[in-house]
Amino acid sequence: MTEKIESKRASDLLWNAWNDHAVLDRLPDDCRPTRRADGYAVQQHIEARSHTTLYGWKIAATSVAGQKHIGVTGPLAGRLLRERVADVGATLSLNGNRMAVAEAEFAFRMRHNLPSRSAPYSFAEVMDAVGSLHPSIEVPDSRYADFVTAGEAQLIADNACAHEFVEGPVAPNTWRDMDLAAHAVHATVDGTSRRYERSGSGAAVLGDPREALVWLVNELSSLHIALRAGQIVTTGACIAPLEVAPGDHVLADFGVLGSVDIRFAD
Repeated sequence: MTEKIESKRASDLLWNAWNDHAVLDRLPDDCRPTRRADGYAVQQHIEARSHTTLYGWKIAATSVAGQKHIGVTGPLAGRLLRERVADVGATLSLNGNRMAVAEAEFAFRMRHNLPSRSAPYSFAEVMDAVGSLHPSIEVPDSRYADFVTAGEAQLIADNACAHEFVEGPVAPNTWRDMDLAAHAVHATVDGTSRRYERSGSGAAVLGDPREALVWLVNELSSLHIALRAGQIVTTGACIAPLEVAPGDHVLADFGVLGSVDIRFAD
């Protein structure tokens, strides 16, 4: 069996689990990735399953706490599919979602291509390629019964726990002159039986969400993948993940940068 066939088989198993709201204990021995590169080889098959061009990318485990929680050594990149993007204010089903969390995130939409190359991209080069900033909410999930112990390679194969995404409105362009690391973000979860609030800042995202974007660009470049104009990159939770249940309304308030909200049902 060739490596390509093995990665396709692993992708088939994960894709079917995703769409059937099923879980895997782990991938079978004969197609289980053991290195980050192998995980990305599995993940790449997901693009061919979409009915349109790739919507963008997500970054998982951008905080030390998040990395420790799932036992990884650094951030993980995953693909965002257009079919899994919801409108602001929409109602998402939690059916089969065992993570059951929402994450407030800074997301960047690109205006220029950043092709893969041997030299790393600088902060200035990456920021020059950004077209807009968006307050956003990611709703992750995993196809593993125990994602905490699945390991780095299997989590990358599982599309870095990508599931659903809500892109908020374009933020005022004054964000370019702001300290996003220090920028406060406040979230409210208002449900049928309880209400709570939680706060954070851009510093939770690799120290600065812009630095997370630079990481993503160079991670893709090392894999010979271009980040393309029009694609969006959501950079990871700037507030500790918000536990959600059916009936909840989640509002993520980014202050002068705007807000984004979503509802949940069974």
